[in-house]
Amino acid sequence: AGLDPLAGQSWPQGRMFDICGLSSQSPFYLNVESVQITLLNVFCHKTQESLLSSSSGYKNYRGIFNWCVVMLVLSNARLFLENLLKYGVLVDPVQVVSLFLKNPYSWPAACLVIVSNVFILVALYTERQLSKVMLFDNILCIFFLSVFCPSLCLPMSLSLVVGGAFVLGTYTILFLKLYSYKDVNRWCRELSTVKAKKLSRSLSCPSEQHLNGGDRKVCYPGNLTIRDMYYFVFAPTVCYELNFPRSAKVRMSFLLRRLFEMLFLIQLSIGLTQQVQVSLMYDMDLFRMTERLLRLAVPNHLIWLIFFYWFFHSSMNFTAELLCFGDRQFYKDWWNSETVTYFWQNWNIPVHKWCLRHFYKPMLRRGFSKIVSQSAVFFLSAFFHEYLVSVPLRMFRLWAFMAMMAQLPLAWFVGRFLRGDYGNAAVWMSLIIGQPIAVLMYVHDYYVLHYRQEVE
Repeated sequence: AGLDPLAGQSWPQGRMFDICGLSSQSPFYLNVESVQITLLNVFCHKTQESLLSSSSGYKNYRGIFNWCVVMLVLSNARLFLENLLKYGVLVDPVQVVSLFLKNPYSWPAACLVIVSNVFILVALYTERQLSKVMLFDNILCIFFLSVFCPSLCLPMSLSLVVGGAFVLGTYTILFLKLYSYKDVNRWCRELSTVKAKKLSRSLSCPSEQHLNGGDRKVCYPGNLTIRDMYYFVFAPTVCYELNFPRSAKVRMSFLLRRLFEMLFLIQLSIGLTQQVQVSLMYDMDLFRMTERLLRLAVPNHLIWLIFFYWFFHSSMNFTAELLCFGDRQFYKDWWNSETVTYFWQNWNIPVHKWCLRHFYKPMLRRGFSKIVSQSAVFFLSAFFHEYLVSVPLRMFRLWAFMAMMAQLPLAWFVGRFLRGDYGNAAVWMSLIIGQPIAVLMYVHDYYVLHYRQEVE
């Protein structure tokens, strides 16, 4: 009875006869208990949908996902072995070290990083003076641009590609941080003089829910200290607050895992770049360019994914854990993006918050439309993408700028004509053959301008 699905059910004798095709007036006597085994053979169908039909409601496709992963690994393993057989092992750790130490007695990149402290201290000194004397916003803006815009031009004199890219990235992040630092302190001054009542008081004194119990809140101008300034400089965010959310303690196991990921993934990405990307640059004539670019699309995209995980998860979580920084939402589910706009809003949360807080909303308050403001945000992003790529390579090609500006019509097309899974597929296609290919074009042009001339 424990194995009988019909056990415990009440079956009227008339119903039993109907199922077996007999009349309830049949002269034959049937015992209900003796017919239960026969009923197991009678009931073998019911109304139901196929599992792969959308109306079935079936959601467990874990096995199919594992199959896709296995097929992906096998197909890429074949390509990797083919690459090894054709070009040999191209991974050269010594070459990577030489990119950083072209001259062991001259470290211009490290010197420029140290010089960045001058801009940090000037910003702190300026805000301390402004907390005592109120000036017009236009004068403050002109002063800020005249002092801190040179921080974007100073690293352009570097000749080392890797060192120049690192310093340019550092100064770009510092520029965004100091701009946010300037804005928030200005808002606090306006609050203190009751010039902007519509601004929330939480800018200067947030509620207790953002702080640990017993922690003292900092109010303006008590935040204008070297300790507060350098905490913000090293914190994994570009948006300034007077009271950042803090975690209770440093978790050593979490910290060591992130450190291991950082060391392993950076070596993996460098090795893939040397082995897969550089090998296909040989004999790159005009007629084979399209074929080579399509062949490099997948490994190039894989390197981009590794970089995303290394930077936004491993590195930023490592820094946040070290500083007990509480807000760890550095990205959202951009891989589920059904529109291009959703992707750009969720793949880089720190920069998205900065653009929304210090660029997009101020433009709306000044009377600009949403379309103009969004276009301006994309233009600013396109400028910094081009700046971070062209300047270290010393090539003006506009590939990154055009790739970013092409996101505007692409976002309109996907949002208007594609929905659901089709929109998500379009976003993935743009990531695979879009911006990574633009970066690849720079690598190709750099190889043609430098290494091919040396070979010839």
